[in-house]
Amino acid sequence: MELVPGDQVEVRLAAKGGGSENKSKFTILNPSDCLVDWVLKTVPLMGAGWCPPGMLGIGIGGSAEKAMLMAKESLLGHIDIHELKGRGPANPIEELRLELFEKVNALGIGAQGLGGLTTVLDVKIETFPTHAASLPVAMIPNCAATRHAEFTLDGSGPVSLAPPLLSDWPAIAYDATAGARRVNLDQVTREEIATWQPGERLLLSGRLLTGRDAAHKRLTDLLNSGAGLPDGVDLRGRFIYYVGPVDPVRDEVVGPAGPTTATRMDKFTEQMLSETGLIGMIGKAERGPVAIEAIRRHQAVYLMAVGGAAYLVAKAIKSSRLVAFGDLGMEAIREFEVLDMPVTVAVDSRGESVHETGPAQWRARIGKIPVTVES
Repeated sequence: MELVPGDQVEVRLAAKGGGSENKSKFTILNPSDCLVDWVLKTVPLMGAGWCPPGMLGIGIGGSAEKAMLMAKESLLGHIDIHELKGRGPANPIEELRLELFEKVNALGIGAQGLGGLTTVLDVKIETFPTHAASLPVAMIPNCAATRHAEFTLDGSGPVSLAPPLLSDWPAIAYDATAGARRVNLDQVTREEIATWQPGERLLLSGRLLTGRDAAHKRLTDLLNSGAGLPDGVDLRGRFIYYVGPVDPVRDEVVGPAGPTTATRMDKFTEQMLSETGLIGMIGKAERGPVAIEAIRRHQAVYLMAVGGAAYLVAKAIKSSRLVAFGDLGMEAIREFEVLDMPVTVAVDSRGESVHETGPAQWRARIGKIPVTVES
C-alpha cells in the first residue's frame, strides 16, 4: 500500500500461483559482482516448478525486504518487452532488461522446462538506493498464467469489469489427439509403460488416484508403523496424480485441478514405488536425482501435466469420489475418472528425463551460451 495525494484509489491485483512463488530467490551481492551472472546461474536452479514461460521480476537495492517488495511489485507491470526492443533502450535499466531477456531465453529452458526458445516473456526491474557496501537483489518469477486486474475507485459507484471477448483473441486450431497415444489406465501394465518414450504425448482415460504432500506424509507414516494402507487405497498397478482440486461450483465435477510441483514428493517416491505397487505418477516440473533413480530402479514412469492450466485440465475429469483422509480437505485422496487427459512422458521407465535432455539440446541449438559437457 502506498499513500499518495489525491481523491482516488488505484487497485492492481495479481492472483499468483504457489509454484512460481516458491521459486523466489534473494541474495546480497558485492557491489562489484555481476548481476547478470547471478541471474543466469540461478534461473536454471529454479527448475520448471514456476511454469515457464513467464515474467521475471527483479528488485535491486534498498534493503533485503525492500528488494523483495520491488521484485514482487514489478510483476504487476504489463508485458512490454517487445515495445522496448522496437524503440531501443533509453537508460541502463532498460539495457539490463534486454540483456537478461536475451540471455535467459538462450538458456533453452523453454515452456514447462521441456526445452525451447522462450523461457521468459518479459523481465521487469525496480531499483532503489542502497548502502555502498552491499547490493541486495531479489528475483521472483511469475508463471505462464498471468492473472491481472486493475481498476480505480473514484466514489461514483462500484467498478464493473467486463470479461474479454473471445473474438478479440486469435483463433487457435489445436488438436490434442494428433500424434498422441491413448492409454487406458484401468488396463495399463508395466510392459506397456516400458514402451513409452521421453517427450511422448499421451491421452489418459480411466481411473487414477490423487494425493500430494499431506496424503503422502500420512501414507508413509502408516507404512512405517506397519498399519498398511487405509481401506480403499490400493496403489497396485495404479497412477497417482499430484493434485489438490478446488471445490466444484454449480455443475462442475471438480474445480480447477492442475498439477502441483512433483519435486516435493521426491522424498516419498522410493517407498511408494517399492512398497505399494504404484507404477506411475503425474505432476508438474522436473524430478530430482533421487526420484529419477527410484523410477529407473522400479521401472515406473513420471508423466507431466501442464502447469498453470488448472481449469482446462479439470475438463478431462468426468467423476470424482473421496477415498481416504477426508479431513485433509483438498489434500485428501480421491479417485478421478478421466477422459483424454493430456500428459507428456517426462521420465521414462529407464530413467531418462526430458527436463534434463530437452533444455540441453535447445541450449546447444540456440548456441549463444556455451554448453558444458560432462564426461
